[in-house]
Amino acid sequence: MNKSAALSAALASVFALGIVASPIAAAAEGKEKCYGVAKKGANDCASANGSHSCAGQAKTDNDPNEWVSVATGTCEKMGGKTTAPKKG
Repeated sequence: MNKSAALSAALASVFALGIVASPIAAAAEGKEKCYGVAKKGANDCASANGSHSCAGQAKTDNDPNEWVSVATGTCEKMGGKTTAPKKG
């Protein structure tokens, strides 16, 4: 493959990634992490205290270390907090 073709392929890949990443970024807009409202097995990602690193592993309802993504401004109305609990 010559340098011109390689450069074209690389640029096409970058533009394709931008097109794919745009909807993901748009979906994240208007959302915030809400700690303490996730139901058992329904957390969005890793726990704040490091007890696990994957979604869906919350062991209890409303654990203050577990979070879910909610619409901005709704977390505290649901009884949650937008900041992780302090470690220690």
